[in-house]
Amino acid sequence: MRLSSFFFKKALLFTIVLSFITCSICAQQLETIDEGPKKFEYKYKENDSYRILSTVEEDVFVNGTKHHSAEIVNRISVKVHDVNEEKMTAINEGTFMTTENSVMAFQANTKTFSYGEEYKSTFTKDRFGVYTIDDNFFMPTVRDVPVFPDKELSYGDEWTYVGHEAHDLRRSFGLQKPYKVPFTAKYKYFGVFEDKNTEDGSIKKLDLFQVYYELSYTMDTSKLAISVMETPYKTTGFSSQLIFWDNDRGTIDHYIESFRIEINTTAGNIFTFVGNAHAEVTEFERTATVENVEDVTQKIADLGLEDVSVKQTEKGLTLSIENIQFKPDSDILLLSEKKKLDKLKDILSAYPNNDLLVTGHTALRGTAESRQELSEQRAEAVANYLVQIGVRDNYHIFTQGKGAEEPIATNQTEAGRKKNRRVEITIMD
Repeated sequence: MRLSSFFFKKALLFTIVLSFITCSICAQQLETIDEGPKKFEYKYKENDSYRILSTVEEDVFVNGTKHHSAEIVNRISVKVHDVNEEKMTAINEGTFMTTENSVMAFQANTKTFSYGEEYKSTFTKDRFGVYTIDDNFFMPTVRDVPVFPDKELSYGDEWTYVGHEAHDLRRSFGLQKPYKVPFTAKYKYFGVFEDKNTEDGSIKKLDLFQVYYELSYTMDTSKLAISVMETPYKTTGFSSQLIFWDNDRGTIDHYIESFRIEINTTAGNIFTFVGNAHAEVTEFERTATVENVEDVTQKIADLGLEDVSVKQTEKGLTLSIENIQFKPDSDILLLSEKKKLDKLKDILSAYPNNDLLVTGHTALRGTAESRQELSEQRAEAVANYLVQIGVRDNYHIFTQGKGAEEPIATNQTEAGRKKNRRVEITIMD
């Protein structure tokens, strides 16, 4: 059987959004406090910005044989606006990005994540967590989780609410609107969990909820494109999640997950996904402001750094390191460039809640393929060094290569080519 890489990509995305954790005994094993009844609802503020970063680790089996393991990182950045104080609803504009490291059963893993494809979405959420979203948008995939009842909840209270998943089957199966899969989620409230910060010893009180639902549905294959050769027609499994809720902020603080999903296709193949996940939700500072450009520009001057500039971009605040030096035709940083990155550490560390995107660029030399590969490798080299010196961990820094597609100077002169050989570090919004 020939395995379609695109099918796997779609199936993996499908699994990411299905993943939900841990059985009730895990929640019961956590020490919690009964603080009496309280009301739970989302709280929205105009121009709020937040980011969700989730990591999924899973094993993928084909017809009972392990095919590969995957580590998947999902980054979602959202801006809140048009808050209706009376109805307590808000419009959320989000950018969704998914990137994956797939490791075959016989390979070793790496920890570098390239910046994946982006998806835009706009949706409204009310104070209970219910979505209103147009069928033109395919993200987020899991909707109406968690949803709270309009009443106070006490320790041990349970409730249910219908949610759904919206899957993007445009390229693989010819469906032009999200394929919606309904489910009924079961909720239970476990009281207050005291989350201790291991670095400074501070304690944050978070409310603990368990969410669990099962999947069992069959796709209506009559709606698929005639040319489709293999279709996932039956899906079964479970997903369960522990949600740690910050009731002061009115939002999720973090959550953890486990899942098992089995997909049967019309070709007789069985794809099984088993794994776990965790995610963090953080507020972050909008970096791409005139004030920040001026401030960082002055800091660069004070550090005596040459060939380094800063500008506002669509993704955030971008530091451009021109004429960055590597060993000839390689991705090995020279010592002089490492010292330059050492000096930039304090600037980058001033925005601890913002992810970093490292982008490599080359001059117009060699083939398009070799330029693309070299730009990716050099971005990874810079990112790895930033991880090494403690600027970020592996899960909060991403890389991409642009080859020679975005020159900032002419490639007809050596001076211009030096400018085009650059690496950009974006402090992401």
